[in-house]
Amino acid sequence: MSKVSMVSLGCPKNQVDAEQMLYTLKNAGFTITSSEAEADAIIVNTCGFIESAKAEAIENILEAAKYKKDGNCRALIVTGCLAERYRDDVTEEIPEVDVCVGIGANGEIADIVTSALKGGRENRYGEKYSLDLNTPRILGGPRYTAYLKIADGCDNCCTYCAIPKIRGRMRSRRIEDIVAEAKTLAAGGVKELTVVAQDTTAYGEDLYGKGALCELLRELVKIPGIEWIRTLYTYPERITDEFLFLLRDEEKLVKYIDMPIQHCNDRVLSRMNRKSNKAQLVSLIEHIRETVPDVTLRTTLITGFPGETEEEFCELHEFVKQTRFDRLGCFAYSAEEETAAANFPDQIAEQVKEDRLELIMQSQNDIACEKNAAKTGSTVKVLIEGYDDYIKCYFGRSAADAPEIDGKVFFTARKPHVIGEFALVRINDVLEYDLLGETDYELTE
Repeated sequence: MSKVSMVSLGCPKNQVDAEQMLYTLKNAGFTITSSEAEADAIIVNTCGFIESAKAEAIENILEAAKYKKDGNCRALIVTGCLAERYRDDVTEEIPEVDVCVGIGANGEIADIVTSALKGGRENRYGEKYSLDLNTPRILGGPRYTAYLKIADGCDNCCTYCAIPKIRGRMRSRRIEDIVAEAKTLAAGGVKELTVVAQDTTAYGEDLYGKGALCELLRELVKIPGIEWIRTLYTYPERITDEFLFLLRDEEKLVKYIDMPIQHCNDRVLSRMNRKSNKAQLVSLIEHIRETVPDVTLRTTLITGFPGETEEEFCELHEFVKQTRFDRLGCFAYSAEEETAAANFPDQIAEQVKEDRLELIMQSQNDIACEKNAAKTGSTVKVLIEGYDDYIKCYFGRSAADAPEIDGKVFFTARKPHVIGEFALVRINDVLEYDLLGETDYELTE
């Protein structure tokens, strides 16, 4: 049977889409291969969120196209957000691409690949809401960890964000469907679930008429075999005491809050169409830390939003230094077509955006190093991810480190450890965002 290789880019939610397509292809009889050189068809599952993501997608498409000359590739197919956002423009602007597939046609991927291998060159789209969120998956990553997508789309309509136009309005999955998938993942060896959606705290509002994240989490923690459950993309205005108490009291829920705030200045937040102001954010952060004392708090920020004055940026910079987030990501504003902010006056020069970003990250680096140094002498539970033959030590993540986002814990051991199992690691040194330690024992069940 024909071989198919897939390159998946972008966020965890897009990765779940890729894993569902891989299942559909395998179920139809295709052989899945990690070798693009051997593949008869190559799929590039793209992100199209901001300019840098689009550039990465195009670079990967062009790299894959080389295998049409130097490998076995007879069909190059583009899926994902870039395909949904730009549609026929993809095949017109990049002639190496044979077929462009919108997210609403992901379920037809086996038929699309079959047709493309026979010379078919018809782009397919379909309604966004045709994306089946309950399709089974083939995990593309390690067997012990998995993303669990609980909804697709977004209703927040932030003025800088194209996701509602790309993905449509929020559509939540039913609790019983999510729990059934989580049980299947656990039966396959998954020990860590990372719950994702565009806004996880809005989960259920469209389906049940009210937020249902806590109800969902109470069901997930009952699943045998799952040891860590992490929730990403929790919006500040929807973080409730019910959620915080559950996070504090339930052992399987890691004490980690990913709360994208984007800015702290009231005028900038209003122009972003964000629902919080600075006073509310300060109060909420204090309340989170009081309620969940050992919480790891992560956020994301945008520098150079249209009209951001030097004074407003300095306010943000000072806010970062005072708040001392445990984890922080920062992006220079990207003017995305079909978003309200792209048409705002007073667009800021690219170099100014980048300079402001660098200042934020320099301060955050100092904060992260200080916070890591304070962990010296402590013992942390680590999910073991691999062994580095060059430096002769194991590495993994603590509960304070989200997959593919945060730092690592590197540690030496006197006896072999098993990848995908847990170990207790004594921290004795730090290296910027990473921790260094040792262990002589594995965690007992």
